[in-house]
Amino acid sequence: MKDLVSILDGNTFLVSDRHGDVEPSLDFPTGLFTFDTRFLSTWLLLLDGERLHALSIDDAESYRTRYFLVPGEPTHYLDAKVSVIRSRAICGGFDEEITVLNHSGEEATFTVRIEIGTDFADLFEVKDVLRKRGSNTALVNDDSLHLRYVREAFHRETVIRSSEPARIDKTGMTFPIRIEPHGEWTTRLTISTVIYGARGEDVRARLPISASRTTAAIQADHADFVEQAPKLGCDCEPLATAYRRSLDDLAALRYESLTLGVRLLAAGLPWFMTLFGRDSLITSLQVLPFLPQLIPPTLLVLAGLQGHRIDDFRDEEPGKILHELRYGESAGFEEQPHSPYYGAADSTALFVILLDEYERWTGDVEMVGRLEFAARGALAWLDSYGDLLGTGYIWYQTRNPRNGLENQCWKDSWDGISYADGRLPGFPRATCELQGYAYDAKMRGARLARLYWNDPQYADRLEQEAAALKERFNRDFWLPDREYYALALDSDGSPVDALSSNMGHLLWSGIVDESRAGRVAEHLLGPRLFSGWGVRTLADDQGRYNPIGYHVGTVWPFDNSIIAWGLWKYGFREEAGRICDSMLQASRYFDGRLPEVFAGYERELTEYPVQYPTACSPQAWSAGTPMLLLRVMLGLEPQGDHLIIDPHVPSGMGRVELLDIPGRWGQVDALGRSRTQEDEPIRPD
Repeated sequence: MKDLVSILDGNTFLVSDRHGDVEPSLDFPTGLFTFDTRFLSTWLLLLDGERLHALSIDDAESYRTRYFLVPGEPTHYLDAKVSVIRSRAICGGFDEEITVLNHSGEEATFTVRIEIGTDFADLFEVKDVLRKRGSNTALVNDDSLHLRYVREAFHRETVIRSSEPARIDKTGMTFPIRIEPHGEWTTRLTISTVIYGARGEDVRARLPISASRTTAAIQADHADFVEQAPKLGCDCEPLATAYRRSLDDLAALRYESLTLGVRLLAAGLPWFMTLFGRDSLITSLQVLPFLPQLIPPTLLVLAGLQGHRIDDFRDEEPGKILHELRYGESAGFEEQPHSPYYGAADSTALFVILLDEYERWTGDVEMVGRLEFAARGALAWLDSYGDLLGTGYIWYQTRNPRNGLENQCWKDSWDGISYADGRLPGFPRATCELQGYAYDAKMRGARLARLYWNDPQYADRLEQEAAALKERFNRDFWLPDREYYALALDSDGSPVDALSSNMGHLLWSGIVDESRAGRVAEHLLGPRLFSGWGVRTLADDQGRYNPIGYHVGTVWPFDNSIIAWGLWKYGFREEAGRICDSMLQASRYFDGRLPEVFAGYERELTEYPVQYPTACSPQAWSAGTPMLLLRVMLGLEPQGDHLIIDPHVPSGMGRVELLDIPGRWGQVDALGRSRTQEDEPIRPD
């Protein structure tokens, strides 16, 4: 990602190299994408047949970028007589303005060439060389180039126009230009992406926001989004930078649903620019105290798409909340089950948890009533389809061995769940955090039933079930000889004994016995799991440990934010503060934008957090991480119509002030300071 530059707005994004060029890549999805289809796979700028090289890049804003370019390799002795500025923006489609500047005292002639191409690849196809089943054609008009793909009713088109005359052919546009001494020449290229519907029109034309996306509208929309959030004042520059960057990224990750016309949060660029159940729910929990307006559309859409039948292809079951929703060709022709796909065992409990947490913050009783049926269905799933073996635990095993996910917890890579010695357990599997989520969902469902659904008997039953679950969980998952909770149970009920970060999620859920919470905290902050930059997904002495393995030794910011929240809930304020501080210090090395994941090397070994090569950035639940860390440090907790504020700011961070925190209480302010001597020095940036 270091050598790539991305811009995005909603579901449309472009990924290029550091010079602004796009070429097909098997390593990373470069190109112009919207709704899971690549509309440009080649976009190369040539000046007199030469590639250009960047002197500087201005990418401070998520939706637009400027490149300052020269021909040839820039060196200390460079004395270019010509330079080029590429200014681009995502605004519904993609606009690029190319300006060629003649720095000499003589008239000059140049040939500007844009090489253009597209494969209309589905995002699932980007890493695979697959033969497309439809027809790909190019049509040249006097003022435009039309690239089209048709497969039965699936019809996509890219249209490229220029504000200046060009020689247009099927692979690009050529501009022979003449520039006077110290003059310049400019053309504006407009690239439109068209997603044809059954009526032969772009299906986005009827969406109120997509139809009016201009750079000015985007800028105003982003500014309004940031303005709605609480105002942060603090002495810790990494915190201030990360908070502002998170707001900017969350603004950019909002997209308008093709079918529902509401704005949702995409999970992350480039692989996950769509609705994900787990990611959307956890991000919502992180940002709820700051941006509560994001929560209702997420809850309503997930409830509207809740499973209602048995569908082995999609892993769908009645009451189950979806995992992923895709719009591309492979989903449309059922070559992939993502229309939507339900292969997640945690999103269903998280749905109930978010509904309750949302009401506790906002007092939106109407939403609780509106989603009662969906919440009851989700709770029923926990005890029926979720409990595959009838043992009182949540298990998972895909119904679709060909296309389904093997691991249906958040560590969903193929080797994400293992024994301490590195062996992989069989299926079905019951990971520990799933049981914590189920416990929390039952407790919260009981609260909703008693207070708002007028069903005290149901509430009593849920509380009794939660208590029984907590008792047997602490019996079956606790490893007394190692004094930590097993990562999972395998199919015969034996513990999968790896030491992992999942225990922190157990603290957040409340399922951990008080007598064992101290040992859990010690493990999480001990040298096997804690790298100095954060808690690793897997301890460094486990069989599958790899500091650059996706779920087997890396550090995930969102994971750490949940762990910090769990430590705080059990009263481990110093330990929670260590995680908050380590995350914020790590963010300095990513310009304030915490990535999806980074390497799990020891802090003493690298002195900086090492980039993970294909991490999503921005990613929604990483953008939400600084907000949840703020909640933890300030000790924010709703209680009735009041907000409890009990700050515990890590040493060296100084003053942290959050103004206009929204909720059922109106707006309140919170202030905290490091619990050290009054004149403590402020940590340098």
